Amino acid sequence: MIKINQLDNVFPKTKIAVIISLFFLGSASSADAVNFTEFNTDILSSEDKKNIDLSKFSAGNYILPGEYDFRISLNNQDIGEHKVSYLIKDGNASETLPCLDRNVVSEFAFKEEVAKNLTWWNQNQCLNISSIKGMEARGDLGGAVINVSIPKMDLEYSDARWDPPARWDNGIPAIIADYNLLGMSNKDQTGPTRHNISGNGVVGANAGEWRLRADWQGRMNNSQGRGVKNNEFDFSRYYAYKALTSIRSKLTIGESYTDSGVLDSFRFTGFKINSEDGQLPPNLRGYAPEVTGIAKTNAKVIISQQGQVIYETQVPAGPFNIRDLSSAYNGLLDVKIEEQDGSVRTFQVNTASIPYLTRPGLFRYKLSSGRPSNIRHNIQGPAFGSGEFSWGVSNGWSLYGGSILADRYQSGAVGLGRDLLELGALSFDVSTSRADVKNAGSMKGNSYRLSYSKSFSEYDSQIAFAAYRFSEKNYMTMSDYLNHSRNSGYTGQGKESYTTTFVKNFRGSDVSAYLDYNYQSYWDRPENQRWSLTAARYMDIGRFKSISVSLSAYLNNNGYKRDTGGYLSLSMPFGNNGTLGVNSSVNGSDITNSVSYNARVDNRTSYQIRSGVTRNGMLASGYVSHNADIAEVNANASFDASKYSSIGAGLRGGATITTKGAALHRTTVLGGSRIMVDTDDVADIPVNSGGSNVRTNLFGIAVIPDVANYFKNEIKIDVDKLPKNAESTGSLKQFTLTEGAVGYRTFDVLAGEKGMGIIRLQDGSYPPFGATVKNTKGQATGLVGDNGNVYLSGIIPGQDMRVSWGDNYECDINLPEGKISGESMLLPCIKAKKPVSVKKIEIAKNEIR
Repeated sequence: MIKINQLDNVFPKTKIAVIISLFFLGSASSADAVNFTEFNTDILSSEDKKNIDLSKFSAGNYILPGEYDFRISLNNQDIGEHKVSYLIKDGNASETLPCLDRNVVSEFAFKEEVAKNLTWWNQNQCLNISSIKGMEARGDLGGAVINVSIPKMDLEYSDARWDPPARWDNGIPAIIADYNLLGMSNKDQTGPTRHNISGNGVVGANAGEWRLRADWQGRMNNSQGRGVKNNEFDFSRYYAYKALTSIRSKLTIGESYTDSGVLDSFRFTGFKINSEDGQLPPNLRGYAPEVTGIAKTNAKVIISQQGQVIYETQVPAGPFNIRDLSSAYNGLLDVKIEEQDGSVRTFQVNTASIPYLTRPGLFRYKLSSGRPSNIRHNIQGPAFGSGEFSWGVSNGWSLYGGSILADRYQSGAVGLGRDLLELGALSFDVSTSRADVKNAGSMKGNSYRLSYSKSFSEYDSQIAFAAYRFSEKNYMTMSDYLNHSRNSGYTGQGKESYTTTFVKNFRGSDVSAYLDYNYQSYWDRPENQRWSLTAARYMDIGRFKSISVSLSAYLNNNGYKRDTGGYLSLSMPFGNNGTLGVNSSVNGSDITNSVSYNARVDNRTSYQIRSGVTRNGMLASGYVSHNADIAEVNANASFDASKYSSIGAGLRGGATITTKGAALHRTTVLGGSRIMVDTDDVADIPVNSGGSNVRTNLFGIAVIPDVANYFKNEIKIDVDKLPKNAESTGSLKQFTLTEGAVGYRTFDVLAGEKGMGIIRLQDGSYPPFGATVKNTKGQATGLVGDNGNVYLSGIIPGQDMRVSWGDNYECDINLPEGKISGESMLLPCIKAKKPVSVKKIEIAKNEIR
């Protein structure tokens, strides 16, 4: 038998507190029987009995009535944090149940027929768990989580990457301002110096489900020596949109594009309602267009549609591949490459795919109405109404069609799509149009199109898209009709077109190839064709590993000008994070041979340096890019001994302002969804959502941009890179945002010094063993041991903390000013006459390092 004086040596009271805490705070169930544990305190001295608070450890599988912050885990999937009350049900004090209110239950995403049969208690405020057969809810105080189990047959579809609409977050009210600025200065060897600044961006506001947006673009040109100035700035588009989640659609009001996959795409002012593929699970979504090309120098690439700039960036010399365009843009895209030597190349990219195959039973549609308009906001055409659809008739067959109806123009289309299984996917449609054209009378014509797609997995090949279209001479798209109306001398009616994208991987040889071909002929002007080819091989030669040989070539011919070029490169790893390359490029009659070195300094910064010779002399260039927390920055310089010297820079980012805080940030998708992170005024906390870390600003706010719409995302604190005197009680949160939303999540971060203290009450005694210490934010900072000893975290000199035990009112301590020493602090605990007011703790970045 252990005597009392032996007990202190075998089980010190501090260890007893830890063991009891871990064991009895481990779990509590709302469905299981309640087990109470009584501690035999007879082994303790009378003094110890009075000074140990065991009330919170007296029950197992039991949670005291009250409100708690819990993370809800549904079938092992985190669905967010909520305040949940534990209540006594039916007057039985030995049993408490979680009150899962309607807000929490809505995120469970019950099927409609199941939701109708739910029953409630506590004045219809709390879900009656027994109304769902097989449902369980188990609370875990230690992990601050309620584990909910519900049969999947009662819930809407969800998976590890996708949440049902009930869990989608519209975000908080916000103002956004995103921008992309590019500047370039060129000095010709025999001519003037040209300065150019261009940019585009989006400003807007979020209010509930609505997104208000205004797109802008501008350009400033100045040619010294010639006195040429050309300045332009315009808000190119005003519009508002919202998600119609109940019908998996999107409503847009204002200036927009018809975005038709069946007929023509043109700009108009009015409204449209489209079924939204983005609201479908990821495996049912469409694709985004891809633009490839070759830059002779450090070049600016501008992608636009019907005059509106939708993407603008600077690329280093060599092949480029732009893959982060929005899938919202369909039809022809205009691509312009502005080289630093002053030359300009243009071509078009067809973003069409086969959108006509729809899963059995599903119905996709697009409805638009308004009047055609231009980028200057001028109405230019008659009122119209248009619609198109695609219906999954059966397993393999889809029916699709569409129509545009206006005063002097009508068109319609109908087609069939077929999933040929091992033979690929095929669609065929016929379009017809009738237009009353000034000085030409009534024009009627037809157009025929055949599209095909196939993945040859056994050959590691894929025909991503292939299409042929033939249009009769009198067939007119809506764009053709509008151009005829504006300009009687307009030419450009299409005749034949071919579009092919082919991808091939050669087994055993580590060779991959990509071919893109576009051909368009016209009834009234020369034909236009473009093809590009990229091939690459990876290999090892002796002790040299991962050597890459790549070849890129292109041809652009618009009937008036022919542009050809090629790029051959051999590269190999060099240094820790670099690649050394030997390159040869051909552009028309120009041949350039060069040596380049590409390297990554870290996951934020990369650069390229290049030196070589041409037929006319030496050349050199450099390019550096850095992703800062507040913007993406790049700079470049080029020198050609026989032609020019040039410098350029780019700045891409945004600002997000809400009632919760504001922050500058980098961005790629202008006007896109983003998540604002609040670390409760604690600065320099590293957070990320799968990419590189972003650190919170001096106000404890950070914004992570480019969040995928309708896709389950997670945001976390990088606990390995926290500042020295900061710690987080939670490090991971999940969320799913609707398009354009500004989400908001908070993390409970404790900042400050750590140290030992001794807490004494006013009568000279100590707080009970097991009493808790919290700061003014309600964060637990310490647990009192014997004789008032406590190890405190989050010590801010001069801050108040509160000590509590049992159900009694607490006392308050005031931390001393000055630097924390290695000795224990004497902390008098004074019972306050009124609760201490909660105040914000502002901690600058240098205070928590």
